[in-house]
Amino acid sequence: MKFGVIIFPGSNCDHDSYHAAATATSQQAMFLWHDSHDLENCDAIIVPGGFAYGDYLRTGAIAKFAHIMPAVKKFAASGGLVIGICNGFQILCEVGLLPGALMRNAGLKYVCKPVPLRVENADTPFTHTCMKGEVLQIPIGHMEGNYYCDPQTLSTLQQQDRIVFRYSTPDGQITPEANPNGSLDNIAGICSEGRNVLGMMPHPDRSSEALLGSADGAKIFRSMAEALVAVK
Repeated sequence: MKFGVIIFPGSNCDHDSYHAAATATSQQAMFLWHDSHDLENCDAIIVPGGFAYGDYLRTGAIAKFAHIMPAVKKFAASGGLVIGICNGFQILCEVGLLPGALMRNAGLKYVCKPVPLRVENADTPFTHTCMKGEVLQIPIGHMEGNYYCDPQTLSTLQQQDRIVFRYSTPDGQITPEANPNGSLDNIAGICSEGRNVLGMMPHPDRSSEALLGSADGAKIFRSMAEALVAVK
């Protein structure tokens, strides 16, 4: 089993994702260059955090034209597992693998801190080692994490149970005060209709070992590994 971590100019969490995926799952990980057309037979793709192409124009707007992205879209269309973390979530929205957009945080300030995250859907390849309603402690670090979509899209996400994570209080309450960036409906992560593409603003790669203050993020990578084993 092999995780592929894409590197864009400006990625700064690529090594974090590489280390977290390999350490949490005891599986192989490798880097994939943005200018490549080949996913090197990877079983899962990680689009990491950072500032791809300097976030020029807007977050993810240039990254969506990277040579590797058509291969990622084809991989996702075939059912392959793709996770976009922070800037990766922004990129997946830009390329159309996930709906909506990530806007400037309410208050227009960069926010970097651990946050409680309630698992809304434990029936995905990314969360099946979690329990629905479980509260994870995973850090955020972003300026454009304010998720927005139109009312029809929000209704679809809700009806299809595609909201995977919401910002919450430590005891799992969904409140305005628990929302660190103004995201619509406290949304912190969503998945595709096929459940095989996940975008999340919080960083499981920065919370994959107890040394980091929380190992809750390791559950995301272990879920992916177990899901891949199940289909082999």
